[in-house]
Amino acid sequence: MDLRFEIGDSGAPRGHAIIYARSGGPDGPLLATYCVVLPIAFSIGKYLPPMFAAQMPMEGMGDVAAMSVVPIPPMLEEAESLAELSQAAERRGDDLCDMGVLFITSDTQRMTFAAEAAQAYGTLYGAYAQTWPVATDELPGMGAPAELEVEDVLAEVLSDRDRLAELSRSVGMLRYALEGHDQRLVEKTAGSMRRMAATLPEKYRAAQLIDAAVLPGEPGAQLARLYLQRAYKLADEDYAAIPPIEREIRALRGEGSGESSDPGDGSGGVRPGDGDAGTAPGSPRSSAVPGASGGPGDTEDRGDTGDTGAPDAPARPERPDPGGP
Repeated sequence: MDLRFEIGDSGAPRGHAIIYARSGGPDGPLLATYCVVLPIAFSIGKYLPPMFAAQMPMEGMGDVAAMSVVPIPPMLEEAESLAELSQAAERRGDDLCDMGVLFITSDTQRMTFAAEAAQAYGTLYGAYAQTWPVATDELPGMGAPAELEVEDVLAEVLSDRDRLAELSRSVGMLRYALEGHDQRLVEKTAGSMRRMAATLPEKYRAAQLIDAAVLPGEPGAQLARLYLQRAYKLADEDYAAIPPIEREIRALRGEGSGESSDPGDGSGGVRPGDGDAGTAPGSPRSSAVPGASGGPGDTEDRGDTGDTGAPDAPARPERPDPGGP
């Protein structure tokens, strides 16, 4: 059966349509039914009494992309006017399809034509559905669901020191993967560490710790150990212990000794226990007496003379002889 779409597009059916026909001739009674393509497939035949199911050729409907197409009512019923059907279709967003002129003499024929019309509409809808993109479980506008990482959850509840402990454990796993040449485990562990490091303040230099941990060989292991020690000292506010660790880090990295020993938290390296506020941590304090001409250790050993090393007083000029010329 051919359907003529008066409202809608036969190439893209909406899945619900008002289908009508004229009985006996162009001016004959107006008959109509409502056709729905259900999104859940099922066999309408098993819900009908045997006497009705035998009169409705519904077998072919299940072959259209495993859909169920239902005419409601299941037989063509008389309608008031075509204008009312057209208005209802426009307002409701339905397709409006014309079956043409039918010669109907019994209710059985009404049921048969309604079923055939529904099958024809379902065939068109099934052909249109074949053009849709492959359906996935992803929600519209969203990518694949992000994997819930343990590190992301821990970062919300752990203190800085506990997060450092997690990094320390990951360093051990990373070094094990490097020694075993397991590149997949290296990348996975390093990624996990970087997610945890992103939650720590910059002063802990967690990124540099990870860069050191991925270095192969003993230098990488030593650098990672030193960066961890430095981070723990900073977390414990043991600032006086940081400068020696940083000197070891600079030595391993081959950097000059003139680099600042700033712990990285904006303090400039001056902390309680580091000495006078005007003296950089780790630098020797001057023992010279203010005003003295020499620095510390400038005093010479004068033997038994008792000389303190102070500069000699300038010699007094001689008086002229009054009896002279």
